[in-house]
Order: sequence, then C-alpha cells, then structure tokens
Amino acid sequence: MRSEVGDSAFRSWLKPLTLIAINGQSVTLSVPTRFMRDWVNTHYADRLRALWASEDPALRNVEIVTGVAAPSKAAPGKATANGARSEAADTVPEITPEARPEAGNGSAQSEAGSSPVPGPVLAHLAAPALHGGGLEPLEMEAGLDPRFTFENFVVGKPNELAFAAARRAAESSTVPFNPLFLYGGVGLGKTHLMHAIAWHIRKRDPNRRVIYLSAEKFMYQFIRALRFKDTVAFKEQFRSVDVLMIDDVQFISGKDSTQEEFFHTFNALVDRNRQIVISADKSPHDLEGMEERLRSRLGWGLVADIHPTSYELRLGILQAKAEKCEIPIPYKVLEFLAHKITSNVRELEGALNRLVAHATLVGRPISLESAQELLHDLLRANDRRVTIEEIQKRVAEHFNIRIADMHSARRSRAVARPRQVAMYLAKQLTARSLPEIGRKFGGRDHTTVMHAVKKIEELRGNDQSFAEDVELLRRMLES
Repeated sequence: MRSEVGDSAFRSWLKPLTLIAINGQSVTLSVPTRFMRDWVNTHYADRLRALWASEDPALRNVEIVTGVAAPSKAAPGKATANGARSEAADTVPEITPEARPEAGNGSAQSEAGSSPVPGPVLAHLAAPALHGGGLEPLEMEAGLDPRFTFENFVVGKPNELAFAAARRAAESSTVPFNPLFLYGGVGLGKTHLMHAIAWHIRKRDPNRRVIYLSAEKFMYQFIRALRFKDTVAFKEQFRSVDVLMIDDVQFISGKDSTQEEFFHTFNALVDRNRQIVISADKSPHDLEGMEERLRSRLGWGLVADIHPTSYELRLGILQAKAEKCEIPIPYKVLEFLAHKITSNVRELEGALNRLVAHATLVGRPISLESAQELLHDLLRANDRRVTIEEIQKRVAEHFNIRIADMHSARRSRAVARPRQVAMYLAKQLTARSLPEIGRKFGGRDHTTVMHAVKKIEELRGNDQSFAEDVELLRRMLES
C-alpha cells in the first residue's frame, strides 16, 4: 500500500497499524486512537480487505480496534496465515509526527518519544490542502508563538481582568467559567493571552489535550469534512479535547452551517465539563450575523473586555521590550512612541522593532530625531490636526496636573509652569493669534501669553532637561 498511497500517507495512517490476531475469516488490526481508527476505516478499509483476501481468500473481514497491544508471544519475523509476513507484528510501530492525528513535532513530541500511545495535544490546525481528502491531522504546537506567555504580558488597568481570567483558566484543575470569552480591538492582546493559556497548560499538565485554532480554520476544516463525508472524524477530533480555544470567532458570523456545528461542539464540550476559550473583536451580544442561541451561550461564562491601551500601559510595554534589546533606547524615545502611537500594541512594537533594526544595521544610535525621521509614515497615520485642547491635555498628562488647571487662576509654580508650556506650544504649533490663545486659557490677556512664550524660551536656553521635556512634547504634538 505504500506504493499506492505514497510515503506521507503511509507514515501517517498505515505504518502505525499493528497486527493483533487472525481468527477464522477476520483480521484484527490495532491503532493508537479512535480518530485514527475512524480514518483508516473510512479511507483504507476496503483496500486492506482486498489485499488480505489476495493473500488468503478465506479472510473476508478486517477489523480496526484501538489501544490493544500486540501479543507478546509473537516471535520476531513470525509468519502469519499462509506465510504472510507481518512487519507490524515484529516491532512496536514508531509513531512519527505525521502518524499522530492529534500530535506533531515540537517539544511535546520529544516527550512522547516513539510510544504507540499518542502524546499530549497542544494543537493548531493547518490550512487545508486540496489533496488527499478528508480531515487533516493536527500539528503539535504549530501556530503558537513562544513569545506569547503570561510572563511576557504587560498588565495594566485596560487588560487586568482579562489577564486574571486567562491565568485562572490556565491554572485551575477544574473549569472556573465556561466559556472564557475575551474581546477587544485589534492588537490589544487577545491572541497573546490565548497562546499564554495554551503554553501554561502545556507546562503545568502535559497530558491535557488542547486545540487552538482560528474560527476561519475551524470553518475550513468543517467544510473539508463535509466535502469528503468525514464528519464523524471531525466531531471526534473536536469533541474529545480537554480545552478548545477558538480565536476570532466573529469570522463565522453569517456562516449558518459552521455555526450549527460549532453550537453542537460547544454544547458537547460543556456537557463534558471541558474548558472553552473564545476571542472576538466584539462582545457576544454585539456579534452581528451570529445566531441568537449561540450568542447566548457565548455569554454564559465570563466575558472579559480588553480596553484600548492607556499611555502608562503603552510605556510599560515599550519598557519591557526595550529591556530585551541589545542596544540602548533613550527613555525620551519610549515616551515619544507611547504618546504618538495609540492605535494598538502591534503597531507600537513594530515601530520599536524598526528603530532597533535601523540602529543595528546602520550603526546610528537611536534618538528623538532619528525616531521621527524613520517613523514618519507611521506617525503621520496616527497624527491629527493639533488643537489647543489637545496641547492642554498632553501637557497636563505630562506634568501630572488637571486639565482644569489650564483655565484656573492658580499661580503656584506646579501649575503655572505647565500652563506656560502649553501656551508656548500653542503659539508654536497652531495658527491661533495671541488673544485667541489667551481666551482658551481661562480668558487671559494676550500679554500673559507673550510673557509665557518669552519665559519658556529663556528656560529652554538655561535648563537642558527642561528643554528636552518641551522638545518631547512638541514632537508628540506636531504633525
């Protein structure tokens, strides 16, 4: 059969077969898992029967069973009925990565060794190929980023609930909430947390069987199973796991058949008290094109929102990344990036990576000037027209005062100096006249604005640290 089906299919499905017994008209073969049994029965049983019958016309039935060891008394090289030599009876079959429908390469593979019993599953479904037919085997640890762990996740107020819930789901020996539903915008950390759950479970309890995949790949796998009439194997594959994690579930919105199958898979796993983790870009009740009964079930457990990042969280993320870089990154640059790139963490990390790559390849140190030059396209995309209100807000955040202090009559230095900085920047970065600027600062006279501008220019010339602060604010605000 190797020459008929090819080496890859042979290693995956036929090499693991072990001859157990020949009784009368029946041949009994064993495979490690039920999924493999169903696959061989569906795709190769008829050919196996024909080949056995060609060896002995009396053999009319081939039975595939699971988990049965080969008889220990079988001597190496012992012939079977009518002299048919059984390689399967000679040795315990080596289960290669391709041979495991629930496993593949990676660290778990090395733990499983060559045992005929499949190792723990930490899986991601590869995109279906258009050849060979049927459901594809799972690939161990493919698609899981080793950087995405709990230890590498920076926690702040916008994501602290989601982080705590993910950690609880990964560490608990029971199911604390089912499902755990994580939602938020692009690049805020949903996928990072899902990968972290998988890695933590893998480390804490390697025997737990985990499948992680996107909703898109779940749909492709389901369509493939329908096409090749292999839905039994599909159900077996997804309903026999300990933890099922589906990323970007909004993708199946409007896909009625896929939603129907996912609904039944969801119910089957909940009935067996198996953990389900889901992520999406919206809360369950805001998912358009999703059946009401499915939206209701997605909201059964704990729904954790990941809010847009705050300045403090963005700066913390950059600091954590910068500590792992081999070249120094000035703190002012990190502050600049945290202020300017507010869309999502993915763009923030991409900007830092670009700066580090340029400094490494070209040999120029990272500075505010080089950052603005290198990231002009990204900064422009995040820029908007500067207003006096925006200047007041940024300056108040930088000096840790209230925006209301920009309009108040308070004259303490802790308030007056930031207000003067804001007036100076308003003069530099907007086309407003001095009287207009004064009115925006609590109805002050234009001479007050003139005094503020003069005072800040004087301080910049005498205090290098103060000059850097003002320059940082200007670079963050200018378009």
